[in-house]
Amino acid sequence: MYATGTVVTRRQLTTVTGPEVAVPDPERLVHLQFRRFAGCPVCNLHLRSIVRRHAEIEAAGVREVVLFHSPADELREHVAALPFAVVADPDRRLYREFGVESAKRSLLDPRAWWPILRAVARSGWGYLRGRERPPSATPHGGRLGLPADFLLAPDGRVLAAKHGEHVYDQWSVDELLALANRPEHRVTA
Repeated sequence: MYATGTVVTRRQLTTVTGPEVAVPDPERLVHLQFRRFAGCPVCNLHLRSIVRRHAEIEAAGVREVVLFHSPADELREHVAALPFAVVADPDRRLYREFGVESAKRSLLDPRAWWPILRAVARSGWGYLRGRERPPSATPHGGRLGLPADFLLAPDGRVLAAKHGEHVYDQWSVDELLALANRPEHRVTA
């Protein structure tokens, strides 16, 4: 499990659209996000906030890399329009390596209920209008995944980490930008 200050092993990850992405990136910070399953309404709600402010995130020198515990063929149709790297990890190899868990509390924590309701209502409207595909009734890896966020330096050091306590417990864009803009985290060319 990687904690703040430890060094992540350098690797190339294959995205669901084909190209590889370096983690860590030798020139930029990497925001490595662990999400749940393909089509997860709560994950989609959060990723929309990332998409809306993606230019701002990139301007801060951060590269987004998002992992899901679904197979690439299941995931591809749900994430094809996202402007950042999405990686399938159906065997949860990286989830285990980074200490990202599944737990009943992901859905049972009262702090998750309002985001779940918002996400289901928003996605339900998308399904009815034909703009979104619903997730599988039995998603690969289950529905009890917890999110996690890691901010990685170009040398692989974990600058910050967050293991979610419930399904919608992750860094907001403002929190990510505040971390990226700390003087000790800035990448200089």
